[in-house]
Amino acid sequence: MKNMTLRHMAKACGGFLRGKENEWDREAVSITTDSRKAEPGGIFAAIPGARVDGHTFIPSVLEQGALGVISEKEPEPGAEGNYIVVESTLQALKKIAAYYLEQLQIPVVGITGSVGKTSTKEMIAAVLSQKYRTLKTLGNFNNELGLPLTVFRIREEDEIAVLEMGISSFGEMHRLAEIARPDTCVITNIGQCHLEFLGDRDGVLRAKTEIFDFLRADGHIILNGDDDKLETIREVRGVRPVFFGLDAESDIYADSISKKGLDGIACTIHTEQGTFDVLIPIPGLHMVYNALAGTAVGLCYGLTLEQIKAGIESLQPVGGRFNIIHAPRCTIVDDCYNANPMSMKASLGVLQDAVGRKVAILGDMGELGPEEELLHRQVGEYAGTVDLDACICVGPLCARMAEGIRDVNPEMRVVWMENLQELLRQIAYLVKEGDTVLVKASHFMHFEKVVEKLTCI
Repeated sequence: MKNMTLRHMAKACGGFLRGKENEWDREAVSITTDSRKAEPGGIFAAIPGARVDGHTFIPSVLEQGALGVISEKEPEPGAEGNYIVVESTLQALKKIAAYYLEQLQIPVVGITGSVGKTSTKEMIAAVLSQKYRTLKTLGNFNNELGLPLTVFRIREEDEIAVLEMGISSFGEMHRLAEIARPDTCVITNIGQCHLEFLGDRDGVLRAKTEIFDFLRADGHIILNGDDDKLETIREVRGVRPVFFGLDAESDIYADSISKKGLDGIACTIHTEQGTFDVLIPIPGLHMVYNALAGTAVGLCYGLTLEQIKAGIESLQPVGGRFNIIHAPRCTIVDDCYNANPMSMKASLGVLQDAVGRKVAILGDMGELGPEEELLHRQVGEYAGTVDLDACICVGPLCARMAEGIRDVNPEMRVVWMENLQELLRQIAYLVKEGDTVLVKASHFMHFEKVVEKLTCI
């Protein structure tokens, strides 16, 4: 890792070095907070957790050859190994990550928004990979711990980084942006998420746009021009946003949209450099927006339209993010990683394009604030207008969703269950052979267990 010596890291985070001074100028090979992934020559950062204190693993990782540890505790008398002693390991990691990115001097694309961050990140990375060696965020490593750990995965041979940035409160995006200092900021939309902490969509807008706080002077801003909140942003410190959308007034726009069922969605994308037709291999209108964002970023970094088209068409689904699974008994639309009202409605809209009997298994959505019951009911009212055969609603809040469906569409089969365990006991009787089944809920509902059950019934 370039310039990542114990001495440089300690200076970057304001820590105090303890141990063998003759090893303080060796570069670390990796940095991790997981003792199981600590390797010889690497750094283990000990984080005290609610259930497990990482400091308890320090002796074992040092015995296995770690170059050193970042610790909130002084080493015991006579202890072997190198320590960077800090007040807060988490704060130290953030400062060290910012320092590391400065050493690498590669472009950073920062992505945020209420819905679609991960799928947009995957799209942008697929496009940029047609020209550059691209490092992208994996899984949900997008918060104040996950972002530094993602940064530590970057190596000198990487040419560009695509970093997802997720928040739930004010000030958090400012801190993430201070680490990433993005050259390009992409915002997918402003929706109803984390309202428990952000209040309303105007609050979400204020929180998300903190990503601009550390935008480089010659940077790019790429925004969804069809979003009523984002379209109000006309300039940020001299940088004019590039808008994408379905309106021909946008800088980059799509038309001639044609749904291909669960095989994807086709469209024509228009840019100042020209026009091209593309088949996006994942269904849903939201994927057209993702392709437009990928096109905008690709053009910022000098890709040809042919390269951008190839990148879009090479996109692969991510587990839990509208991943199509052809199980023995049914086709599963695995979208169970997370949910909010906007993404729930979008997924229901795609499900109705499937062939055969269509079933939605929906669970509670979290962090919606004082209007959470109303928002669940509104999703139910929308579901009642969609071409579905059955909807299974799971969780206390989803009782309101079931009510909304029944009020709008009394003919639809609606089943409400109080918890996941009840669903798992009955699912084999509710899903029929040949069904297409959407599985979606907030992460705390653990609906990955539903997907697992459906694959083996």
